[in-house]
Amino acid sequence: MSNDFSSLLISWYSKHMRQLPWRNTNDPYKIWLSEIILQQTRVAQGLPYYQNFIEKYPDVKVLASAPEEEVLRMWQGLGYYSRARNLHACAKEVVEKYDGFFPEDYISLQTLKGIGKYTAAAIASFAFKEAVPVVDGNVFRVLARYFSIEENIADTKNFAIFFNTALEIIPKDQPDLFNQAMMELGATICTPGNPACIVCPVSVGCTAREKGTQKKLPVKEKKVKVRQRFFYYLMWEKDDKIAMKKRGPQDIWQGLFDFDLIESKTALNNNVVEETILAEVPDAEVLSISAPVKHVLTHQRIEAVFIGLKNPSSVYLKERELSYFKKEQIEELPKPILIDKYLKGRIN
Repeated sequence: MSNDFSSLLISWYSKHMRQLPWRNTNDPYKIWLSEIILQQTRVAQGLPYYQNFIEKYPDVKVLASAPEEEVLRMWQGLGYYSRARNLHACAKEVVEKYDGFFPEDYISLQTLKGIGKYTAAAIASFAFKEAVPVVDGNVFRVLARYFSIEENIADTKNFAIFFNTALEIIPKDQPDLFNQAMMELGATICTPGNPACIVCPVSVGCTAREKGTQKKLPVKEKKVKVRQRFFYYLMWEKDDKIAMKKRGPQDIWQGLFDFDLIESKTALNNNVVEETILAEVPDAEVLSISAPVKHVLTHQRIEAVFIGLKNPSSVYLKERELSYFKKEQIEELPKPILIDKYLKGRIN
């Protein structure tokens, strides 16, 4: 059965695969870069970022030598900025520990910063032909439906069930094509909502199709607590400059630049906002207060208000680690997409 499954799958893939630049290479750097960019990102969105990164950083040594702020600026708009920081740290690690060459096996690859089981399997199989299965969201779905695996994929202890199932059917001589085909099938045919079973190359033998349970699988039960946050950004202005600061490591958007910030547990009316500011900076002059801007992250909902101000004391600016930047400088700084969108609507 495993031979039939894999041969049918690979045959279908060879005829119908999407032409993507990282599929025409066995360069571990390019494979690694594409996998990190495409984590929690659609191909259409990630493709231009991949192309821009390859153009600016053609190999791991060039990426490793780049300033972190530059890498974060290149990443801007993709979100999950820890990926960019880990990307940069991993590049440095490969250069410093391995002289610019990626380790060639699944286990060793997982010792690198930001590389987990999925990315390690992708690099090991695509670049070095190691017969280790890639198990991502698409592969979870294909396996759950074909074999009627009803274990909860959100529970990490069930990963081994899916991994070992794939390990039994992966062909030792074509692990790269098999893994790519599995992901492609899940992305284009065995989709979450309405799988196109009628054109699926492995529909014969699919137990979920036989039982009519395609839409019930895979089982994913995970309660996500969403945190509501209220940001009040103080945009201290002086001539054509705005004061900004680099965010620290304790919260979201580490290493990115934003404005002076007051955070509240609840939404505040404008009078309370002004009173709060004047209590800190008595000479402050409020120039404008924006309407609330909503921004959605995976586990957080942010409501931001932008307040234009002037006349902060030099002591206050120093205490808050704020520096003035011109418009041209601000455009080059790595910023959260919330800040970037607001500024583009305001100063362009």
